[in-house]
Amino acid sequence: MNNSVGNTARLLGAGLRALLVLTVVCGVIYPLVVTGVAQLAFSGKANGSELKSGGQVVGSALIGQRYDLPKKDPDNADEAALPDLKWFQPRPSNGLGTNSVNTRYSLLVSGATNLSGDNDKLIQQVKDAKEAVVKDNSVPGYRVDPADVPADAVTSSGSGLDPQISPAYARIQVHRVAERNHLGVAQVEKLVADNTDGRVLDFMGEPGVNVLKLNIALRELIQK
Repeated sequence: MNNSVGNTARLLGAGLRALLVLTVVCGVIYPLVVTGVAQLAFSGKANGSELKSGGQVVGSALIGQRYDLPKKDPDNADEAALPDLKWFQPRPSNGLGTNSVNTRYSLLVSGATNLSGDNDKLIQQVKDAKEAVVKDNSVPGYRVDPADVPADAVTSSGSGLDPQISPAYARIQVHRVAERNHLGVAQVEKLVADNTDGRVLDFMGEPGVNVLKLNIALRELIQK
């Protein structure tokens, strides 16, 4: 009996010591080392890839955001916020057009719409979104051809949080942004070109334009 109790006590003691050592190593030392290395080697990415404008953090390069006009009634959840057409607009978030479920790029409700390609609701939403893109971006002297509207202008990404749009969608918005901000078209085209990211290693993925970075550059140009 005494041997049994002694063996049990030794096993419990060994287990507690192992628990204590693993807790310190895995729960304290390892996280501190990884955090320290990340801060030293990849500070920007480790802190969320924050982007600043005017000395203030205005968002993350990894998360899209909308650019809307203030609502007439901020307390009315059913009122759809209208896009502020002074700025480049992102792709729809987790839905399409004003019917988007995730109109604020909220992380809590990220995800795809789960509607199939032949779903009547999805087809109508795409048609409505395309009409809105053509209407919003057609200005005196420039009309958007519906055939030129790219897919990312009327559909959300898989996460609904994509911070980038295609160069084709950015170019469609150039004339409208130039007209609204009293800028030359060539100036705005240069902004788009300067903020277009190429393929990773020149062969992976597709070129993209980070909308937040582009709008930060646009703001700086306006304020000059």
